[in-house]
Amino acid sequence: MAEQSSMHAYVNWTKQRIDEMDATLAALEAKGSQLKSESKVKADQLIADLKKRRDEFLQAAEASVQASKAQLEAQWPGFEAQVKTYFETIGKEAEQRQAAFHDIAAAQIKTWQQAADEFQDSAAKVAAAKRNDLDAALAQMKAGATQAEAQFQKLKQAGGESWAAFGAALTESRKAFDKANQQAWDALKRVAPSE
Repeated sequence: MAEQSSMHAYVNWTKQRIDEMDATLAALEAKGSQLKSESKVKADQLIADLKKRRDEFLQAAEASVQASKAQLEAQWPGFEAQVKTYFETIGKEAEQRQAAFHDIAAAQIKTWQQAADEFQDSAAKVAAAKRNDLDAALAQMKAGATQAEAQFQKLKQAGGESWAAFGAALTESRKAFDKANQQAWDALKRVAPSE
């Protein structure tokens, strides 16, 4: 859990800094319009420099996330293989498989819902004229979460499914989430105003 806490702390720290940069720029731009012409020129230049620094920060954060994602994606199959080995050798009881599946499925559903909520919050900040693409991406993400939850419920009620069946359902849901999440954020990037 220490690794998870550290990772969450890093993500939250990065998000907090980006939010603070955006809030600072918005405040400075709002006040900058009230300055006299001589001061306004200097303020505009400083704001442009701050935007450049913020953009560089964002690029570095995205590069870090992409590099980390690639490393983690390479490690993920090993983790899944160990889980499968566990259930094939030790966890042969259907009740234990179901309990593990239920917990993992609940974590995936929670992630789907949090991602949809976060996307919805970000999309709300975009101009109404550009909402169609975002609404479609949000609807797709929510539909994916609903579909994954329905599949999980069906498997849960089936009873004594093998871990392979549970694992396949989780893998399918994970892939669908990754795709929907990426499409949603790509849609937001396309319609978000460039700063």
